Amino acid sequence: PPFDGKRRNLQSGTQLLTYQVYAPFLAHYDRVIIFSQLQRDVLIRVGVPDYKLAVIPNGVDVQKYSPGYSQFTSELASEFGGQRLFVYQGRIATEKNVEALLRAWKQCNLGESSKLVIAGDGPLLASLKPFYGEEHNIIWLGFVASEQERIEILRAADVFILPSLLEGLSLSLLEAMACGVACVATDAGADGEVLEDGAGVILNTHGVTSQLKTLLPLLRDHTDWTTLLGQKARARVLERYTLSGNITQLEKLYEEVVQIRLVQLSRRA
Repeated sequence: PPFDGKRRNLQSGTQLLTYQVYAPFLAHYDRVIIFSQLQRDVLIRVGVPDYKLAVIPNGVDVQKYSPGYSQFTSELASEFGGQRLFVYQGRIATEKNVEALLRAWKQCNLGESSKLVIAGDGPLLASLKPFYGEEHNIIWLGFVASEQERIEILRAADVFILPSLLEGLSLSLLEAMACGVACVATDAGADGEVLEDGAGVILNTHGVTSQLKTLLPLLRDHTDWTTLLGQKARARVLERYTLSGNITQLEKLYEEVVQIRLVQLSRRA
């Protein structure tokens, strides 16, 4: 499940309890596949043996998710105007902390030249949408079923923002990075690990709204910076988080487990 290894909020404490419940059962598996060093540390802390853990992060198809022309850019400009596009793509739920982003956006009042697109559905959509609308340059798309449309949105974006309180390793974040978008995310789960060393901007899960109030005008005004962040984001995905790399690591792990099993069986014979 998603987690915050620093246990900074009620939800993260509940998730840690879940890990503690799982730990005795996980110890009986040949290997436990996890997606980050942070998650590895959490599981070791709750009693899963180190040698049982295999860190294999999520992977993205970097041919499909790549920078490129987006029809969404011209469609958005013709309908709503705007020159700078900020995007959140994901569930509208408590753990995603979307309202922190919405509050910061509303308070910053970046002007007509900047738009915030919210793509996704969830239990908080109906309660948030009436208070953060087009008058604040916020565009609600709801659930976008088409993968190609989601790619078009990411390719059109200048900045992708993920303000979560809890995460695992966000596939939405990796997809945005693969599309060459400047990314801002909290350090919940493994997302901070993904963006470390300059691959993006990392927020603390405490005070997300205040941090974004400082950042949003800078991200609007400094186009060279966001372009550089986007380049670094894609480079990070190519280095660590490709789908082909994920498959290769999985195949290697299964081969190792099979070999160990064969040796064990031969000794019993």
